[in-house]
Amino acid sequence: MQDFEQGFSNKIGILITNLGTPDAPDKKSLKKYLRQFLSDRRVVDYNPFLWKIILYGIILNIRPKRSARLYKSIWTEEGSPLLKNMNEIVTGLDRLFTNKNVTIRLGMRYGNPSIESALETFKKNNVYKILVLPLYPQAGSPTNSSTLDEISNVFSKWPWVPSLRFVNGYHDREDYIAALSKSIILSVSDTSTIEKLIISFHGMPFRYLKEGDPYYCFCHKTARLLANKLKLKSEQYSLAFQSRFGREEWLKPYIDEEIVKYAKNGIKKLHVISPGFSVDCLETLEEIKIQYNKLFKENGGEELAYIPCLNSSDEHLDIIKGILDENLNGWLT
Repeated sequence: MQDFEQGFSNKIGILITNLGTPDAPDKKSLKKYLRQFLSDRRVVDYNPFLWKIILYGIILNIRPKRSARLYKSIWTEEGSPLLKNMNEIVTGLDRLFTNKNVTIRLGMRYGNPSIESALETFKKNNVYKILVLPLYPQAGSPTNSSTLDEISNVFSKWPWVPSLRFVNGYHDREDYIAALSKSIILSVSDTSTIEKLIISFHGMPFRYLKEGDPYYCFCHKTARLLANKLKLKSEQYSLAFQSRFGREEWLKPYIDEEIVKYAKNGIKKLHVISPGFSVDCLETLEEIKIQYNKLFKENGGEELAYIPCLNSSDEHLDIIKGILDENLNGWLT
């Protein structure tokens, strides 16, 4: 106990989290990853008994092979783009934090490195206070709430729980909106020439909104603030939701339907940005850049220009550092 008692109250752990990625773009890794992801009740909340039959009897025997092909199309020599960017963010934050009592770790909700492994590192180092920042600007049940569920699950096994602070979204921060605006300007140069900009967010079943999840509202506010910042005319932009699956109604409008509509209505160049993703991943690099680019051209469009996520840019690091500084108030001495 002597090591634990000496100066332990000054130790702070910062946990940066994101959704996660398979370890490799192969069927075995995808089966493991999808099993964890699709077993989360925040992600799929159907009847547990029936869903288990569907998941283990059908989905995990079919989807891993197809998903592996999609991941292979974006995999790099450095591995998963999402993991690469997240590691660069943590490395960048390490440079920005000079206080020796602060330890920063990355934890993925699904896959590796796991949230549990990061928390166990804090535990071994007798960290007394933990600040958690999930990199989901628009907080929602399947993301932020699921992250907190996992942290609580880990803590439930510990004999002693440290002090905890949890950042639940940052969809309307001025510096976040400014950074998104800058990324669009760098891509477009003159925003007055934009034919149509789709501001795309990850989809969610519509009933989540009816049950009280404010995610839909957060997405609309981000889009509105971004359009105002860029002084876009109403006809120059729209909001849409991507990445839906299953047969039930999801948040609308659906991006694939919007893309077809714009292409058939004569839009020749379409810009797409996905501000709900903090770093580029399968949903941006494969779904938008490859699938939707093809869909747009097949229906008469000429070019779909994808605007990258903030990733590990200096602007993004400054935003994250600002969020952390605000939430460390009173902890750092």
